[in-house]
Amino acid sequence: MRHRKTITIAIQGPILRSDLPGLYERVCHLAARREAPILVCDLLAVEADAVSVDALARLALAARRYDCQLRLRGASKELRELVSFMGLEEVLSAAAPGSS
Repeated sequence: MRHRKTITIAIQGPILRSDLPGLYERVCHLAARREAPILVCDLLAVEADAVSVDALARLALAARRYDCQLRLRGASKELRELVSFMGLEEVLSAAAPGSS
């Protein structure tokens, strides 16, 4: 079985609205390098709130613009539930265990 290459970035919470431009730029820069088709966001203490979900949805959109898929790792149960409640579970999928 062929393993897909990934790039992993760490996002440390809480995420503020003022963080959105920098996060977006960071993801665009990584995705534009086209080193891997999957970008894994390692979420460290990211709160389950509308700003976090908004930020993650924007990052997923940015990654898709570069033909890259965004995956979440380490999301809290509450954040996963909020993503699901907002109907974004297909856009913001969880990374497979052991992916790096």
